[in-house]
Amino acid sequence: MATRFALSRLCITRSMETTRGATRYYSDSKGRILSEEERAAENVYIQKMERERLEKLKRRAEKEKAEKDSADKKTEGNQKG
Repeated sequence: MATRFALSRLCITRSMETTRGATRYYSDSKGRILSEEERAAENVYIQKMERERLEKLKRRAEKEKAEKDSADKKTEGNQKG
């Protein structure tokens, strides 16, 4: 959920009307140009949220695999006995 919020706030757009050829970054909520520090902070935050999300998915997959292995062992034990 936090990742979606951060991504919706970031909304990076390029201004085709710049005369110097610079890329402009706008904040979605206020429409102002973000400073380098603000962009860096948002990028770090987004990367952190993505890392946490991937770790959570990995833990969930490991847990489901362990439960499946446990259930398989129980059914094997019941079939032998």
